[in-house]
Amino acid sequence: MTNTLRSLKKKHFLIAIFIAYQSCAPPRSLLYLEGNSGLKNKINDIIESSEIDLNMGIKIISLRDNKTLYAYNSQKLLMPASTNKLYTCAAALHYLGNDYTFKTSVLKNNNNLILKGGGDPDLKIDELDSLAKMVSKSVKKVDTLYTDDTFLDSLNYGEGWMWDEGPWWYAAPVSALSVNDNCIDFYIEPGKVGRSAKIDHFPETSYITFENNSITVDNTLDFKKIKIDRDWVSNKNNFTVTGEILNTTKKDTLFRNIYNPSLFTGTIFKELLKKHGTQVKQLSAKPKDLSDYKEIANHKSDSLIASAKNLMNSSDNLTAELFVKSIGALDSLPGTWRTGLDSVKSFLAGQVKIDTSKIRLADGSGVSRYTLTSSDQLISLLTWVYNSKHKDDFISTLPGGGWPNSTLEKRLINEGGKVRAKTGGLSGVRNLAGYIESQKYGTVAFSILMNGYIGSSSKHSYVQNQIIKTILYD
Repeated sequence: MTNTLRSLKKKHFLIAIFIAYQSCAPPRSLLYLEGNSGLKNKINDIIESSEIDLNMGIKIISLRDNKTLYAYNSQKLLMPASTNKLYTCAAALHYLGNDYTFKTSVLKNNNNLILKGGGDPDLKIDELDSLAKMVSKSVKKVDTLYTDDTFLDSLNYGEGWMWDEGPWWYAAPVSALSVNDNCIDFYIEPGKVGRSAKIDHFPETSYITFENNSITVDNTLDFKKIKIDRDWVSNKNNFTVTGEILNTTKKDTLFRNIYNPSLFTGTIFKELLKKHGTQVKQLSAKPKDLSDYKEIANHKSDSLIASAKNLMNSSDNLTAELFVKSIGALDSLPGTWRTGLDSVKSFLAGQVKIDTSKIRLADGSGVSRYTLTSSDQLISLLTWVYNSKHKDDFISTLPGGGWPNSTLEKRLINEGGKVRAKTGGLSGVRNLAGYIESQKYGTVAFSILMNGYIGSSSKHSYVQNQIIKTILYD
């Protein structure tokens, strides 16, 4: 064998060894990270062993001494999904205050009434019923019942919301006059085999129609899951139920949004007035002249902090957008997304000291894929809140691990209240940000943003959970 051949073989062997090493080595970006070396290695091991391949930004700091425990791509702009509600909640506490209430009013002039919305995100049917009962004590005949949603603008859907979100509850239209989350609750259970499923709905109202084409079956052969659609393409409130339900299935509830929430609320109020003995000839939009109308009844919501708990625990998108627009209404009427978001950005720039030229807010909920933020920015917000007068209120809105009826109900169950965090999820997006009470590091603020995957989010939730447990039990 010639020296040249030996040299070539040796060179190829060394190249092969180098390639093999590179394939087994952690990503180069994980090797030179800021943070606590011991904790950094443990978190790196979690990420490497998961083999997840996506865009990711992480930042973890101890609020005891403001030291960074871990940071990876923390400046990278990513879609926050519902972790965007952290900004919205903090801004609402700052501008509106924890004791702010939303008022729904009834005004009267001659034989006409106005039902005026004040942006209440949590108005319930029984509360609207109480208002109707109050009015019916003194009013027995109404020529026209007007609905007034002009406290906020008439734009019902946010910038960057997907056109095909359709009837899903999380894309409920936004209005100053809303009730029951602008949704219909469908209660579904099996009928007799070969017959339609049994379906009830709430509220019972003439505002909607639905056609039940479902069928009860006793096997899952060629099974087609129950589906409830609204004719959202034509902006109608006609619902169709299709698919199959197994005869052993327990009763379930599905939520679907409606079109034109102001008219929806007005229709239900008209029906409730009739129930209490008040006849209404017709329902119409707001009159042009309000000068002679006097308030005769109103309903005030619970304090803003109660709505904020629903916002953060149930991740209620309608609440987020009504918070933003109500903030905008403080400057001028009607409240809009633009004026509200400008105020949120002013808060982030002036109070939190975030460079808002490097953040994009398109809505309050994070439904919009135009909204972009970084883990650095979320940590700045969490740090500011923790050192502000809003600390206790803000943290009280965040769910703990395993909390019932929250987005953490099935996550971090054993960790419980030692973790208080906001989830964020869209198709291809899985995020988590909040606080951890660690014996070793004190109170820890963390943000884990994961974008750009296909399929199930379970692996990404698992990685996030493992990172949190590592911090908590280190």
